[in-house]
Amino acid sequence: MNVTSNFDSGNIEVVSIGEDGKIDLNIRKDTESDFFQWFHFRLTGAQHIKCKISILNAGTSSYPDGWEGYNICASYDRDEWFRIPTTFKNGVLSVEYQPSYNSMYFAYFAPYSYERHQDLIHESQLEHNCTLDVIGETVEGRSMDMLVIGNPRPDKKKVWVIARQHPGESMAEWFIEGLLERLFDESDPVSKSLLSQSTFYVIPNMNPDGSIAGNLRSNTTGANLNREWETPRLKESPEVYYALKKMDELGVDMLLDVHGDEAIAYNFVAGAEGISNYTDRIKRLEESFKTHWIEICPDFQDEHNYGPDEPGSANMTVCSNQIAQRFDCLAYTIEMPFKDNDDWPDEYYGWSAERSANLGASVLQPIHKVLGQL
Repeated sequence: MNVTSNFDSGNIEVVSIGEDGKIDLNIRKDTESDFFQWFHFRLTGAQHIKCKISILNAGTSSYPDGWEGYNICASYDRDEWFRIPTTFKNGVLSVEYQPSYNSMYFAYFAPYSYERHQDLIHESQLEHNCTLDVIGETVEGRSMDMLVIGNPRPDKKKVWVIARQHPGESMAEWFIEGLLERLFDESDPVSKSLLSQSTFYVIPNMNPDGSIAGNLRSNTTGANLNREWETPRLKESPEVYYALKKMDELGVDMLLDVHGDEAIAYNFVAGAEGISNYTDRIKRLEESFKTHWIEICPDFQDEHNYGPDEPGSANMTVCSNQIAQRFDCLAYTIEMPFKDNDDWPDEYYGWSAERSANLGASVLQPIHKVLGQL
């Protein structure tokens, strides 16, 4: 038997592999950082062997509450990712399984590869109403790709959607894929209406370096990008520096920053009620957006969330707070679960890539609802 993570987004350290199928592992920390939770590895040579795979350091990971009620993701073909019943006891995450084939992959959530990211970017630029803009480079010199959808005009609203500031939150790019697929559908009346009134600026992956490295929250300098928006550093967090520079250049009327949450098994949003210039206008926009999304999408809810910030207590290094304050606009952080949506659980797949994409497609309707109020 062999365990490896020497591939795109791979992360695991082998402690021991026994002939009896007992496999002990540790999750590696993020590059230049103490964050760790994301894992992605391949097991070979275990066909028809009853294996017990244990991640020994799960209890000291960044979000140990995330393991309660969590079931590991697994795949034979790297396309269909199903869940295997998993236990978390005494700080150890364990799964017992007998693989049916020689090679099997395990991951914290269905990965979104850099190769698929490249496909998404380049297939999108072929759409008649989309252009690709490289707005800067990452720490390691990779392109910061932004898609501009719709024909920009001064009278159009500017809607920004960014994802994967935290690279291990791969569901965020699946969300973007679903959003783009619907936005490009010329037969969809919501998409047609949106693009007649607005231009979309979409950054599908804010942190490609960290994604490839198999990090949970940081880029390869150890920077947590969603804590860099007040004073982004060109050397340590160029990804935020270039994104904010482009926002300042073009303007922002609405921003959605797409994430995943380790512990809360629901889809929800976090608003900007803690910023110093939070107004009744922004509050009305937030409420209208949430109410409409709840009405049209059973996978979204507003009962289980982080709770509101106290007035004036917002963390201004966080993207949605900084953008709401800077541009006096609606700015939401969207959170999806790593586990399942407890309102509509799926025992076999849990919260999945496909459901993330469907949620991304559905968000166009609340955007459309509030667009005329901006």
